[in-house]
Amino acid sequence: MRSSSWALVGIAGVVWCFAAACATSGADGNDDAGPLATDSSAPVKDAASQTKDAAKEATSVTEDASTASDASTADEPDAATPRAIVYGHTPDTLYAFDVTKNAATEIGAFSGCTQATTTQVLDLAIDAYMKAYATTVDGLYQVDLTTAACTLIKAGTYPNSLSFVPVGTLDPNVEALVGYSGNAYLRINPGTGVTSLVGTLSGGYQSSGDLVSVAGGGTFLTVTGNGCGDCLLQVDPKTGDLVQSYGALPHGAVYGLAYWSGTLYGFDGTGDIFSIGGGGDAGLVTSDLVADGGLVWWGAGSTTIAPATSADGGAIATQ
Repeated sequence: MRSSSWALVGIAGVVWCFAAACATSGADGNDDAGPLATDSSAPVKDAASQTKDAAKEATSVTEDASTASDASTADEPDAATPRAIVYGHTPDTLYAFDVTKNAATEIGAFSGCTQATTTQVLDLAIDAYMKAYATTVDGLYQVDLTTAACTLIKAGTYPNSLSFVPVGTLDPNVEALVGYSGNAYLRINPGTGVTSLVGTLSGGYQSSGDLVSVAGGGTFLTVTGNGCGDCLLQVDPKTGDLVQSYGALPHGAVYGLAYWSGTLYGFDGTGDIFSIGGGGDAGLVTSDLVADGGLVWWGAGSTTIAPATSADGGAIATQ
């Protein structure tokens, strides 16, 4: 495990608007660390690809997820209040991002998260108990957020965007692990890796990189298609279909999406990290926090019990 710590220097005053229609895991940001170095070992995405896994438009795993128990959240202790940390990752390394400092700390290289020689983690999802799961190019894994160690659940083809949705959304008793493969909205049993089709995203859109859901705060997806590259949508976590489009983002290849205190955090394939907040009648407002941080972000995740609003009550407007 690499344990070096990096501080990402934010850029103040860069704002862009568009019309609107750990508890026990992770590491704190570090103020006295040096600038983030380029991760030259990370695979570079194919520039011709519209999504992280365009070659995998539909999942090859289609068993009924209801045939086995959901082992992720059943019989868990009460969830603890999480710290102000979200997580981002490159294809091969996990980071914790402190939203109060706009600083990232490297947790370590993913270990055991591949069945081949090259680690390529597509996305990350975190439940209310800070249990994390990742999809890769060859399977579904559970991830230790303190060490980046991975445990294989099932080999196969899985979505390139991943999130848990709150209790009561798809199951009255447990959170559900879900994701998009193209425009197909799938539920994944985190105990067995079995998947089932829940619904389809309409409007000519398909997942470009990430999905995030928070209790009381909404469910959001970055997409391509229908003239987008990338756009931000609110989606219905019960069906996977479109609720509303917020329009185009000022970043492409937004492969990571996280949520904290009423604000979305985007992680893109060129190393940028940016916030997306509510702008009232002006729509949403994005602010660049890290410009070209030297990494190729492939995904991000945050707990489903992240605060849904900021201290002043602000949040992204949902329907």
